[in-house]
Amino acid sequence: MTIFTKIINRELPGYILEENQHCIAFLDIQPIKWGHTLVVPKKEIDYLFDLEETDYLELQKFAKQVSQRLREIVSCQRIGVAVVGLEVPHTHIHLVPIDKVSDINFSNPKLSFSEEDYQRLVTNYQKGHR
Repeated sequence: MTIFTKIINRELPGYILEENQHCIAFLDIQPIKWGHTLVVPKKEIDYLFDLEETDYLELQKFAKQVSQRLREIVSCQRIGVAVVGLEVPHTHIHLVPIDKVSDINFSNPKLSFSEEDYQRLVTNYQKGHR
């Protein structure tokens, strides 16, 4: 069982922004930018392209929805998208608010935010405002 499945099952805490029957979006706790979000299918499949077609399309649709809302509450030019897939053996899409290409460089130092900062972002996301 992966750490993401434990978050999905509420066995571990997570800063959950949104979820539906098939997918969940939560804040990365080792972000490279403020608002760095992970979008994860609820089915524990290691590799993105091993997802069934319907699950793959559902994940992409959900990621688009989350990215649009995230862009409304986090100041940035765009939401960058990355699928690396080596850190946790559970498919996930990184949504990273960016203003320049180097903002989505995963070798950048990880940022640290307080519990209050994360909670504020979750609240603002769910209310739909900065």
